Amino acid sequence: MSNNRLCGVFAPLSTPFDDNEDVDVKSLYFNMERYADSGLHGFLALGSNGENKSLLHEEKFLVLEIILKSRAKNQLVITGCIAESLRETIYMAKKAESMGCNFVALLPPNYFKKQMTDLVLIRYFTDVADAIRIPCLLYNAPGFAGGLTLSPKLVKELASHPNIVGVKDSSVGNIDSFLSEVPEDFSVLAGSINNFFQGLVSGAAGGIISLANSFPQLPLKLYELYITGRYEECIALNKRLLRINKSVSGQGGVASVKAAMDIAGFVGGLPRRPLLPLSVEEREKLRQDLHKEGLVVP
Repeated sequence: MSNNRLCGVFAPLSTPFDDNEDVDVKSLYFNMERYADSGLHGFLALGSNGENKSLLHEEKFLVLEIILKSRAKNQLVITGCIAESLRETIYMAKKAESMGCNFVALLPPNYFKKQMTDLVLIRYFTDVADAIRIPCLLYNAPGFAGGLTLSPKLVKELASHPNIVGVKDSSVGNIDSFLSEVPEDFSVLAGSINNFFQGLVSGAAGGIISLANSFPQLPLKLYELYITGRYEECIALNKRLLRINKSVSGQGGVASVKAAMDIAGFVGGLPRRPLLPLSVEEREKLRQDLHKEGLVVP
């Protein structure tokens, strides 16, 4: 936090599973021990990289407990409270609050997408924000919300709520529109390395960056270069990160993120079905790409 504004670099943590697709508790502790020493400003728990929709409630609470117990003292935890009903979302948000989380992130319901008008969503987000004491972030991720995109007008109106303090934007081409509509103390956070640098230039407060799962030092370096005014170095590094991110995320999604974690010395583990891991050939290509970038040994 800086001047009451959420800022910095956050990792949207993955959830490791073992060969039986059970939550791999030991590996999550192992990852968290390294993340606690990484310099990251905090974490998004139970987001899309955390395979939120594939976890039972009791598994979500187990994962969250480990993250909260293992973080460094200065690291913040944002928890994805993602459900289709207001009742279940508030249930998850109150649980996150009671466990000691700092923020909750709220994805818009989308099963009844045609009915999710701005009027409906304003009521939904407002009701959740009114029900808890910890602050809320809006989560604009059309790829995980059935194509539903939060409008700049909607975000502008919700930014006036005292308990809605920011938005994570994982969409394409919308971050400038959000930044132009909200007050300076409202935290707009880039949701991908692809819009991180652009967002910082336009006034974003930081980012929740998937690449930080495997190589946390890279987005942290970009952020440090930017806030210290070393713009030429920042531009050069950004070009490199965009290239790396194509290999790490690409078409593989969560499976690629987890494979990159394994290659980088973390434990990604298997995704939970119906998601499938990368093939042997895909995994080897990823390793070679990361070796070319000087990130791993052959």
